[in-house]
Amino acid sequence: MASNIDANDAADLALLEKLVDINSGTMHLAGVVAVKDILAPRLQNLGFRVRWVPMDKLTDRAGDLVAEHPCPDGEGHCGKRLLLIGHMDTVFEPSSPFQRYAMVPSSDGKIATGPGVADMKGGLVVMLAALRAMDAAGVLRNTAMRVVLSGDEERFGDPVDVARRDLVEAAKQSDVALEFEPSVRIDGHDSVSISRRSSTTWHIETTGISGHSSQIFGDRLGYGAIYELNRILDAFRRDLPEEGLTYNVGLILGGGAAQLDQDQTGGKATGKANVVAATALAVGDLRTLSNEQTQRVEAKMHTIAAEHLPRTGATITFGESYPAMATSPENERLFREWDQASEALVLGPVQLGGPMSRGAGDIAFVAPYVSGLVGVGILGEGYHAVGETAFLDSLPKQAKRNAVLMERLVRQPAKR
Repeated sequence: MASNIDANDAADLALLEKLVDINSGTMHLAGVVAVKDILAPRLQNLGFRVRWVPMDKLTDRAGDLVAEHPCPDGEGHCGKRLLLIGHMDTVFEPSSPFQRYAMVPSSDGKIATGPGVADMKGGLVVMLAALRAMDAAGVLRNTAMRVVLSGDEERFGDPVDVARRDLVEAAKQSDVALEFEPSVRIDGHDSVSISRRSSTTWHIETTGISGHSSQIFGDRLGYGAIYELNRILDAFRRDLPEEGLTYNVGLILGGGAAQLDQDQTGGKATGKANVVAATALAVGDLRTLSNEQTQRVEAKMHTIAAEHLPRTGATITFGESYPAMATSPENERLFREWDQASEALVLGPVQLGGPMSRGAGDIAFVAPYVSGLVGVGILGEGYHAVGETAFLDSLPKQAKRNAVLMERLVRQPAKR
């Protein structure tokens, strides 16, 4: 398997460049479909039954590519059932100035840049390379495996139970999940993770009585909407901190009138220096180590928002979110097997990356059903930013580790 990956390194890099040069921003549905059209026949050639699940009419997103490789000897006779997770979209829409694959100057051909080169088109190539190597060695034939590639991981569709239906259904029929998102190098060592934090959006709207500013803080006008919003946000800063928790304020508007735009990435506000603010708005996100922590912190935030300054009001609401993927003994064992595969390939030990080193991801939706590894795709830096890079030497390394790990997993009995 390792020899096959080395022999096809140039072709894999060419495929990476081809995928990166297709704009597949989440909302550019045609671009996501174009990526699907490249991946689907490659999976079919490896013996997968491939289907496209369009979601443009259901969630305003492109859809999911689902591929199944059934056990030829029947359910339960091909060892652990594997679920490979990835996504075809990127955060870079057609309006972004960042559109093309290129080599990073002075990197001696070892580092590439481009939209989604690491997150996660590099991971898609790693996945295909590992599967091709398994097929060439006669290993893939005797596996029970499912692949689910979403078209909206960077901005999942609404309702989320529809947007992640294919992924969750596949997880219920699997034992182990490998998420081909990118990872990082920690102190010079390649890393992989076994947990991910949640990601929840929140929205605060405060109200006050408008009037001449000379009467602010008085019995009739009270404090106004902006002071009430400031009280809430400062209480978050003082009272919420705990291990593993972050809560960001991303946008604030306030004045006599304030309104967010539809996707909550901007808006407009009007007001005057001598008029007490009638409305204020804020949006942000909340990230936690566990779903229990999410529920507990949201309850605290509700309590803080309910303690109003005189003559003001406030409401806080939470959007649909990525759940957390907590550390588990099963995930720890899977990490040890990944590290052992790396050592067997003479690629050295792998560092365990913590949940604070990365954002939320699709594997958290399936964590209740399967053990899993996060970040088995290509390694890189600067995800989601213009100038994102991938370390090209990590592509064959990660493909080899995946192939060996999967070969070992399918020699272990299925859970059920």
